[in-house]
Amino acid sequence: MEETVKFIKGKICGRQPEIGVILGSGLGELADEYCDIAIPYNDIPNFIKSTVKGHKGRLVFSDIAGKQVVMMQGRNHFYEGHTIQEITYPVKIMKKLGVKFLILTNAAGGINESFRPGDLMIISDHINCIGTNPLIGRNDDSLGERFPDMTEVYKKDLIELAESCAKELEIPVKKGVYLANSGPSYETPAEIRMARIFGADAVGMSTVPEAIVANYCGMNVLGISCISNTASSTGGATLSHSEVIETADKVKKSFKNLILKIIQKIN
Repeated sequence: MEETVKFIKGKICGRQPEIGVILGSGLGELADEYCDIAIPYNDIPNFIKSTVKGHKGRLVFSDIAGKQVVMMQGRNHFYEGHTIQEITYPVKIMKKLGVKFLILTNAAGGINESFRPGDLMIISDHINCIGTNPLIGRNDDSLGERFPDMTEVYKKDLIELAESCAKELEIPVKKGVYLANSGPSYETPAEIRMARIFGADAVGMSTVPEAIVANYCGMNVLGISCISNTASSTGGATLSHSEVIETADKVKKSFKNLILKIIQKIN
């Protein structure tokens, strides 16, 4: 981590980001529009390159509404063959750079039968069905305690702030529980029925490992999902990654405006 942080600090001219944003599938345009400094993951020591189509794989530093922001333009996933520790490494680096607030975004399948493609869902809680935990292994006491409390991973005040910002912008939002599976295959109808019984409202293949590590590091976490499709037992049609990108593209303006408003009002 010392090597990584030293390299990044050498590129960002004294910036001290206080807000981190991880941009999910189809949502990278925000980083293109607000880009002061961009560092490809390939150039950063100990970072891994994203292999998912549509993820540029850059760390982007910006000044947005007077706030210093670092954005991950593309994330890494467990299903790409990386370890769970590797995909959450950037969150630890954000902590070392001084980030206090982390906004996690993703594209997710809708499990709640009232959800429709294009809905935005503020994450109130999560269920980890990936099958492992990013905190397994030797604990780093400089980052957090061995057994972190998970009662309020997604901070209530940030959820209220996001709801207030959405209301101000007249953007309808849902609120619900996000369930993470490992992927890369989409869920079967039986798995979706199981997830609904568990109490999940949306399902995806990311976010939860990052949220666990951010909470462990003492960061204030907010999560927002773009409901890109109805999950397999509710829609009846076959699913594809292109559908995910297409839906995200349709709502990216309102999603982007919501994120910008939240950044503006975080304090």
